[in-house]
Amino acid sequence: MAAAPGLREALEQRLRDLGIAATTAEHPEVFTVEEMMAHVRHMKGGHSKNLFLKDKKKKGFWLVTVLHDRQVDLNHLAKKLGLGSGNLRFADEKAMLEKLQVGQGCATPLALFCDHGDVKFVLDASLLEGGHEKVYFHPMTNCATMGLSPEDFLKFVKSTGHDPIVVHFDEDVK
Repeated sequence: MAAAPGLREALEQRLRDLGIAATTAEHPEVFTVEEMMAHVRHMKGGHSKNLFLKDKKKKGFWLVTVLHDRQVDLNHLAKKLGLGSGNLRFADEKAMLEKLQVGQGCATPLALFCDHGDVKFVLDASLLEGGHEKVYFHPMTNCATMGLSPEDFLKFVKSTGHDPIVVHFDEDVK
């Protein structure tokens, strides 16, 4: 599934305006990380998995981006974020379309330029600190994968008005 027409082009223009060079590989439509990896395994770096979540109590939204092979325990993550166990759940596609303008299978931090400050962004520290030359995300569609340097990725995210909450998933909750 793709985003609304023109959003991928708007993303690519925004990256150019920021002076960010990206590498993109087109591939068949994918809905899982396993499906995606079959097409992008040759691209060296940190591949991502993205979860679009809702906070049950505060009704807030969270985009969580982690290394593609990381298992995410939502209760553990909620505790790390100070939300209390059991407060995070998957948001529905309607909310993702409204907030990020992408549908199922297309959750990506590159869609944060569509958000108006409603979505909090959680980033796996391993994507930044893992020594990756490139980090990879869907560019508003699950028919392609785009790679940016970790520094350029952070530059892009900050340009959207989002300050990532960097989480060390391998550390215990304090």
